[in-house]
Amino acid sequence: MNKPLRRIAIFCGLLVFTLLLRDNWLQYVKADSLADADDNRRVAIARYSVPRGDIIVDGVPITGSKETDTSGLNDLKYKRTYKDGPMWAPVTGYASQAYGATQLENLDDKILTGNDDRLFFRNTLDMITGKPKQGGNVVTTLNAAAQKAAFDGLKGHGKGAVVALEPSTGKILALASYPSYDPSSFAGMSNEDAKAWQKLQKENDPNDPMLNRALRETYPPGSTFKVVTAAAALENGLYPSADQPTDTPDPWIMPGTVRPLNNEGNIPCKNATMRVALKYSCNTVFGKIGADLGQDKMLAEAEKFGFNSEQFTPVRSNASNFSKDMNASQVALSSIGQFNTAATPLQMAMVAAAVANDGKLMQPYMVDKLQSSNLDTLEQTEPEELSRPLSSKNAQILQSMMETVVKDGTGTNAQIPGVTVGGKTGTAQHGVNNSEKPYAWFISYAKLPDGSSPVAVAVVVEDEAANRQDISGGGLAAPIAKNVMKAVIDSKK
Repeated sequence: MNKPLRRIAIFCGLLVFTLLLRDNWLQYVKADSLADADDNRRVAIARYSVPRGDIIVDGVPITGSKETDTSGLNDLKYKRTYKDGPMWAPVTGYASQAYGATQLENLDDKILTGNDDRLFFRNTLDMITGKPKQGGNVVTTLNAAAQKAAFDGLKGHGKGAVVALEPSTGKILALASYPSYDPSSFAGMSNEDAKAWQKLQKENDPNDPMLNRALRETYPPGSTFKVVTAAAALENGLYPSADQPTDTPDPWIMPGTVRPLNNEGNIPCKNATMRVALKYSCNTVFGKIGADLGQDKMLAEAEKFGFNSEQFTPVRSNASNFSKDMNASQVALSSIGQFNTAATPLQMAMVAAAVANDGKLMQPYMVDKLQSSNLDTLEQTEPEELSRPLSSKNAQILQSMMETVVKDGTGTNAQIPGVTVGGKTGTAQHGVNNSEKPYAWFISYAKLPDGSSPVAVAVVVEDEAANRQDISGGGLAAPIAKNVMKAVIDSKK
């Protein structure tokens, strides 16, 4: 063979080798990722070729599926439907033929579509018997009555969120955000679906109805954070009793400044005990406690409650913030829920739940179990301890302080006959120099006569329509928390 022909043969051989290498790479190495890629139309066709399994609350589906018109360009047979969609959207998320899926609809998509590996035997058996393929179910921890009380309570108050937890397990009983949206309105691929989607986008609706305020919005917690500061004082032995007078002048000048930390109104805060200080919400007492403890001890206590860490329920919740590298006056402001301190409603529900559970903080979760289509359990969530922010003794001291707040302090609107309620109000500053209307907060728990605590709640309300002087945690948020707690208690009877 002459030299030019040999070169051509070698070159052609290299081309064939390259093609074979590429073919094997695509068929064997990349096969799974290509098969599951969102851009692969076959994935969407398969996902919507059968009815999705359901998301379940109290044994009842809050989702469904219905056939779509496939005579036109749409080749996706089924689309998602929702019962009371706006109320449950912060839990379910959405599953849309055009816009994908979020939250539980996304995280548990393989179970709901029947494509999870754990459903292989079930799917094989159905194929042999000729039974149509079916998706599995996601059984939640949610309490329908509590969710309704939370969502209805937020209506008419502009914007806000509610989270309710079962302190002993971490089960999420309510997760409400307002305003909300109906995931059914854009579940398909029609022009109407596209218009509904566009209408809900933040650039078209400044109220941002698709924002999950319970998990993804961080607010200044205001005076509700004083519960964390009180816990830090107890845990570090600064004031080992709720009824020991504190060394707190009034006015109190913040360290390194000439600025006094003011209290709201004419309240008895000079050298007040922590019980009295929590009852009247004394800024001077808790600001000075934070400054006396210092940043490191305050930071350590806040992080034991979950601050500075994302939470996965399994839906991700933003990390709440307690800053590092602060000076003493900034620590004082942070210790009363100001400066850079920010918390999600989930985080503040975790604070109340840990106190109610005698100092043990449980990992929050909203999925109780995953089921196959014939209701066999594929996966069961077991309660998991997250941390111990307080000793049992100190938690009980703090419970007595929070119960004083509800008995005859700023939280009397949360009282429930025959039930012991502990709580803390908060009216958090909003805007530069508190120029905007404040946020109204309330965190609480309920305790039954047998000593058990079935529910802890956090409520935040952004009521832009309310008169500024009428905005308070006790006035706006406490009644909502009361109704949520009562719904949980009544459902257990």
